[in-house]
Amino acid sequence: MELLLIRHGLPVRRELEDGIADPELSTAGLAQAEHLADYLESEPLDAVYASPLRRAFQTALPIATRRNLDVHVIDAVAEWDRNSSEYIPIEELKAANDPRYHAMMRGEWTAREETPEEFSARVVTSLDGLIDDHPGQRIAVSCHGGVINAYLLHVLGLPVGPGFFYPNYTSIHRIAASRGGVKSILTVNETAHLRGTGLPIGLMQ
Repeated sequence: MELLLIRHGLPVRRELEDGIADPELSTAGLAQAEHLADYLESEPLDAVYASPLRRAFQTALPIATRRNLDVHVIDAVAEWDRNSSEYIPIEELKAANDPRYHAMMRGEWTAREETPEEFSARVVTSLDGLIDDHPGQRIAVSCHGGVINAYLLHVLGLPVGPGFFYPNYTSIHRIAASRGGVKSILTVNETAHLRGTGLPIGLMQ
């Protein structure tokens, strides 16, 4: 089977005094999602899944709509900072030379709800479960950079830790999984659908 892990499009910036930010996609993010759906339109998909966070669900929706499929929400692929009161795109943090950008680049873990090991375990358990549920099929999961990093570390057999690369907006990361349990990474940071659109791609343009 083939698993497509897709990072969400560009969200709006949101900073709250209290509560959970959970931003929706920006205008650019919605356009990214449409280009992604165009790019994948020729590929058969048997199911579409998404994190419960709005930016991930909105990214999955055009893909599913064009196939008359539902978007199935999977709570366990929510991002590690899902309950944060703020979301600031990393490009804005970098442009402002914000200390939070440098902390992220150092791989510092700021989540209070779970440890890196707990986060990795919920992501791996969930995605391995989807693989088991879809033998011989191709499925897409719209999720987050931390989720993608955690699962690729698992496939590569590397230790649990902070993210080791930056997934661009609406980037596709393909994993092949055999019936015998062997997993292989086919592509990383696939963003051909955004080239020449004038839309932001991410830190690695």
